[in-house]
Amino acid sequence: MKKNLIALVLAFAMVFALAACGGGESEEAAEKTTVNVFAAASLGAVMSEFESSYEADNPDVDIVINADSSGALLTQIQEGAPCDVFFSAAQKQMDTLEEESMVVEGTRTNVVNNQLVVITQPDSETAVTGLADIANAKSIALADGSVPVGKYTRQAMINLGLLAEVEDPAAITTAEVSEQLGGVEISEQGNVSKVLAAVEEASCEVGTTYLSDTVGHEDKVKILETVGYDVTGNIIYPVAQITNQDADDAETAAAADFIAFITNDEAKALYQQYGFDTDVE
Repeated sequence: MKKNLIALVLAFAMVFALAACGGGESEEAAEKTTVNVFAAASLGAVMSEFESSYEADNPDVDIVINADSSGALLTQIQEGAPCDVFFSAAQKQMDTLEEESMVVEGTRTNVVNNQLVVITQPDSETAVTGLADIANAKSIALADGSVPVGKYTRQAMINLGLLAEVEDPAAITTAEVSEQLGGVEISEQGNVSKVLAAVEEASCEVGTTYLSDTVGHEDKVKILETVGYDVTGNIIYPVAQITNQDADDAETAAAADFIAFITNDEAKALYQQYGFDTDVE
């Protein structure tokens, strides 16, 4: 009987000890500062690397990346989604937030430039050689106008005389693009990653995306043309800290520090590995 009582006491002691350890781990996890980073889908791969390296150096910070089209991210921020850092694939979305006084003053900076590319499958027998004759495709994967790559594609098509000139290229609907290209089938996509997937899976014969998105996918897509800046204009990516009323001092400071981390000179080498041009003003 005495042995059973001792065993019972020891069992309870172990349970309490384990609970105490578990509680310590939970408290430690709860003490981490979360920084919410909204980044354009085309930045997904490089931001994942920045996230890992930053967290390794700053174990008390949890970087949470939300990657989507810049237009979709803009809408989320405007609707109140908690965001500390916004890294856009175009100036337009950042301009909008700045006009709405949601950008922390003095934190906005241009980081990288990108290039538009026309892609197809590696074994494709497409008649398309580039953007100028993209209407020869049986089907095109094209981002909608609210997505920066969709806007840049439309602007390039205007400059090449494929589309009628308008004040805002982003306002040209996918149906209108199809009509002006002679009725070619176009599959509208919500961001660059979906364009890439549509071409990789051969759902569409060709598509337009960014050079950076093809890095690491060389065995799945072939670049037909890298469109020059003289046709698309510069494709500048700005980053800025966003006003977050729910953020405490630690979160605000960590957000500023993360921006410094991804915009310093050492960061340029990583951007270049992913096909971005770091020669920007």
